[in-house]
Amino acid sequence: MKAICKPDFFIVGAPKAGTTALYSYLKQHPEIFVCSLKEPQFFAEDICGHQRNVTTLSEYLRHFDHARAVAVGEASTCYLGSPGAAQEIRMFCGKARIIIMLRNPIDVMYAEHSERLFDGTEHITSFPMALDSKEDRIWRCGHFSGERVSRLEYRELVKFSEQVKRFIDVFGWQNVHVIVYDDFVKSPRNAYNEVLTFLGVSPHDKCRFEVIHANRRVRSIIIHDLLRRPPKVIRGLLRTIVPLSSRRQKIGNYLNALNIQFVARPALDQHFRKRLALELAREVRDLGRLIDRDLSEWTSI
Repeated sequence: MKAICKPDFFIVGAPKAGTTALYSYLKQHPEIFVCSLKEPQFFAEDICGHQRNVTTLSEYLRHFDHARAVAVGEASTCYLGSPGAAQEIRMFCGKARIIIMLRNPIDVMYAEHSERLFDGTEHITSFPMALDSKEDRIWRCGHFSGERVSRLEYRELVKFSEQVKRFIDVFGWQNVHVIVYDDFVKSPRNAYNEVLTFLGVSPHDKCRFEVIHANRRVRSIIIHDLLRRPPKVIRGLLRTIVPLSSRRQKIGNYLNALNIQFVARPALDQHFRKRLALELAREVRDLGRLIDRDLSEWTSI
């Protein structure tokens, strides 16, 4: 009988805190296998519901069919904010190791707003207005087009002190490794080496520390949405004109690339940033005490 391979380490978040970069660096290590799908989201049913990228255990395990490595893992940033993910992961793998990446909550919310605009789960283009809005968000395009978006609100997303504590309570400090985004940006190699030690794999000096996930913005939302989910008429016409699906995919990828800009995110208005810093000061202090790190710079203006 074929042995079932499954992950034993999890990069659980926070979102927009360097998880994609770390994931890409770990993929380069010969003793590490990471799921080819970033964000399977399997253990976050409580906040993502059926809108997860992977919804069944059999489908989830198929992503690890070819895992033959010292350390096997995946990365899903929604796990950190999920009230139930820590226990779900513990039941699945009692010896799981947890990697948590943390960033200034103001920057996380601002960057997440940009990402949601890009992926079609946010329609309010003003960040201050989106932050305070209680209206439902509707999937603008894609597989769940027209459905209510099942995601944490921005402020819920950055309640890091209780989220981190939840994982520590379940797994113990010895099985939780915390990375502060500022340190990761300053020296990705040092952060990477510390993760290798945490995972118990050999040193690796051939990793390429490339910048991953610069801020993305679409030139045309209409074209972006059409490329992600073309109407049936257009899909049928494309199949007639371009019979090979691989060629259609290449054409779609090319057009999508032309429609995407990589541009720096505008600086937040200082008055608004100060308001958020005052609002989040206690949360940042609590988090700093929990991880034994002075984070006061995050809320100093």
